[in-house]
Amino acid sequence: MKTFLNIKVILLIGISAILVSCSSTSHFHQESVNTDGLFGIDATDTTTMANAPLEDIFSDAALIKLIDEGLSNNPDLQIATQRVLEAEAYFSQSKASLLPGINARGTGTYQHNPKSIYPDGPRDVESYQLGLEASWEVDLWGKLRSSKRSAYANLLASDAGQKAVQTRLIANIATAYYNLMALDAQLAITHETVQNNIELVETMKVLKESGRVTGAAIVQSEAARYAAEVTIPDLEQRIRQTENTICLLLGRVPGTIERGLLDQQKVADMLNTGVPSQLLENRPDVMQAEYAVISAYEITNSAKAYFYPALTITAQTGFASTDLADLLDPTSFASNVLGGLTAPLFNKRANVTRLKVAKAQQEESLINLRNTLLTAGQEVNNALGSFESSQKKMDLRLLQVESLEKSVEYTKELLTYGSATYTEVLNAQQYLLSAQLSNVNDHLQQLNAVVSLYRALGGGWK
Repeated sequence: MKTFLNIKVILLIGISAILVSCSSTSHFHQESVNTDGLFGIDATDTTTMANAPLEDIFSDAALIKLIDEGLSNNPDLQIATQRVLEAEAYFSQSKASLLPGINARGTGTYQHNPKSIYPDGPRDVESYQLGLEASWEVDLWGKLRSSKRSAYANLLASDAGQKAVQTRLIANIATAYYNLMALDAQLAITHETVQNNIELVETMKVLKESGRVTGAAIVQSEAARYAAEVTIPDLEQRIRQTENTICLLLGRVPGTIERGLLDQQKVADMLNTGVPSQLLENRPDVMQAEYAVISAYEITNSAKAYFYPALTITAQTGFASTDLADLLDPTSFASNVLGGLTAPLFNKRANVTRLKVAKAQQEESLINLRNTLLTAGQEVNNALGSFESSQKKMDLRLLQVESLEKSVEYTKELLTYGSATYTEVLNAQQYLLSAQLSNVNDHLQQLNAVVSLYRALGGGWK
């Protein structure tokens, strides 16, 4: 009889294996996402700056040091690391779901039977059991395997999410660092302008004594000096705030930041974008969105499997006795194996709802992937445009500053000889200050454009 039962179980498992081969699942294919023309430019060269190390993009040793500190201590990056560990735990659990569940069980029961039902006894019944029980759901239609693949895709998505945090962190540190140096440069220019205005006031006083200008010239010169000087406290406060921003990114308490000078910063030599399709393997948020699509596809496959019969095999073995003293006696050994198919007939639309929701989420994740790619392409195009614009402005701004410096020098000389008014001198100095500050902003725009392009292409995590 036992042999006959084993044959039935083996036959049931064999039939299940045949049914598994008949299951059909769909999988995400990368070809379903179109990246043609994503950058808005003709790009055929596969060389991309995304593969370049940080040292090739940022030449400032102090900045590299700050980035390394941020990668070690930034709270957001540490949180992202913990999320990867969480996803690893869920993936390990999904793999274990393919294995039988085994439990140890020990029970003891006492039952007093009423005389009205059991007039001839037994009156008091005791029973004891000690053994193991196992239950295994045979994955006929790939439901558990799909769940495992979905968990693995979620793990990869979490890892890509961590990389996305890392690239964003590097870009934020570099941007804040460049902003800090730009504020330093603007502060230095403002201090120089104030000093020049102080000297101009003294010149006006001398010219007034000789009768070449009136007292109005002195007052106007002093007003111009204070107009420039009053911006210094705001610049100093912005410098302090930017330093604190960098400290927060580094996981530090507020304090000073070691930095270089803006005019010593060099622009990376290689600004190649590569081809748009490389975003699928270089840019972390695109990778994360793609893994989310894969996970959604596998969840849909798992939802489909709920419509088919489920095969469960359970087994129990151990000792059972009505006398505790005889529990471990060899004659008390017992075992059983049970295999059963359960087919859903009516479960209040739970399976239908599960499948509809899974399909909707699958389509939603695919739309999100396409939108993420569009956003990435837009960011690449914007960064390229910003870099080109800053380069043109810097070339023209340099000519403007040189002309205004000469204008200030000439008007001062003409003022001495009475051929120019004090208003012309003040205007020339004001125009020069504005052009110098704009020149700083142009340089900052160029550096930030390189940072934006590096991040938009997915650089910084390799």
